[in-house]
Amino acid sequence: MSVAKVTEISACSPDGFDAAVREGISRASKTLDNIKGAWINETKVECANGEVTNFCVNMKVTFVLKD
Repeated sequence: MSVAKVTEISACSPDGFDAAVREGISRASKTLDNIKGAWINETKVECANGEVTNFCVNMKVTFVLKD
């Protein structure tokens, strides 16, 4: 039997929402083992001078705890 935990993280990228998700998962995997999935809670954009500067996501990441 395995037990999973969920943690919430935020990530941003100037290259789009997909890149922000990939960056968030990549960074989370440096400190969390056994990441199994994620779901996106919220998306937003940051703007400056009438231009979109960052695409941001808040996501919940699921990972399996070690035995």
